[in-house]
Amino acid sequence: MGEYQICKRCIMDTTDPDIIFDEKGYCNHCTNALKNIEYYKTIDKEQELKKIIERIKKKGQGKKYDCIIGVSGGVDSSYLAYKVKDFGLRPLAVHLDNGWDSELAVTNIKNLLTKLDIDLYTYVLDWEEFRNLQVAFLKASTPDSEIPTDHAILALMRKEAARYNVPIIIGSNLTTESIMAKSWSQGYQDWEYIKRVSKLYGTRRLKNFPHTSIWIRIYYNRVKKQKMYFLLNYIDYNKEQAKKFLIENFGWKDYGSKHHESIYTKFYQNYILPTKFGFDKRKAHLSSLIVAGQITREEALEKMKEKLYGEDELKEHLEYIPKKLGISRKEFEAIMKTPPAKYTDVSPKIPRLIMKLENEFFNEIIKIKKQFFK
Repeated sequence: MGEYQICKRCIMDTTDPDIIFDEKGYCNHCTNALKNIEYYKTIDKEQELKKIIERIKKKGQGKKYDCIIGVSGGVDSSYLAYKVKDFGLRPLAVHLDNGWDSELAVTNIKNLLTKLDIDLYTYVLDWEEFRNLQVAFLKASTPDSEIPTDHAILALMRKEAARYNVPIIIGSNLTTESIMAKSWSQGYQDWEYIKRVSKLYGTRRLKNFPHTSIWIRIYYNRVKKQKMYFLLNYIDYNKEQAKKFLIENFGWKDYGSKHHESIYTKFYQNYILPTKFGFDKRKAHLSSLIVAGQITREEALEKMKEKLYGEDELKEHLEYIPKKLGISRKEFEAIMKTPPAKYTDVSPKIPRLIMKLENEFFNEIIKIKKQFFK
């Protein structure tokens, strides 16, 4: 391992083994994020947003819903739900219940959607099947134990969008999610990878798990012409102002950190990743806010001094989570001591190469589109 280095513009550092610094000491993550943000400064966002909304409304005429949105109870998806209604759209909200929702998340979703008069479709995962898959990912020792949930959420949204023949509106945005190291988590679109982990380390077949293979994704994109829109990128989205608005108007309550609406996500990001892999996702989340101009680098560094876990809560979760997963505390500790692996150590090579080519194709399309708007 080389000498430790931290970016001079954001707070990403060499805990990402693939990070690259330029001669100024700026990393590739914030440099690329700023390029993506700059694109939205070159277009008339208000006009483009208006066109998108009109397109969605026109396609949705005569249908029960005109778009699909995902809701987790977090600030991004909650604020998106409000904005979608504010734009005059008729969304169906989709929620994936993977067995780890906090009570606060359930309350936030209920209060928000009731006041906005948005219908909710909740898909409850087969718990025994999903529990087994989560344990399989822990045993695989890759830093990707959260990707099955991410994969299932998108698969579920795609399926519902196809059912109603409407587009998907995504809450992901450049303000809060422009930066993430691939080495910290990748492969959420790779169904072959998920199946392989399940086969190698699990004890049950995946029969009911929502998924999209490469071919299903091509079907949705090419045959169904399914569209995805990232509407928060077309408004001046400020995370703290959004929180304040949700609290004042919908009784929304904060979780403290990004993605902590899920008990398992909090445990995974705040304990397993830092302890076993040396990865702290707060660096990426805070760096995204830095390049978006919503916090300073100094403020981010101060936030990094905060403890990841309260002592009593960690003690409680170290007992509760292994027990819910159906493994003993001793088994869990043994898993924590196994050497870390990488996504590329486990994922099948051929499907991975096909997916890489597919992503490169879409990246070229995006570049052409950006060039067109210049």
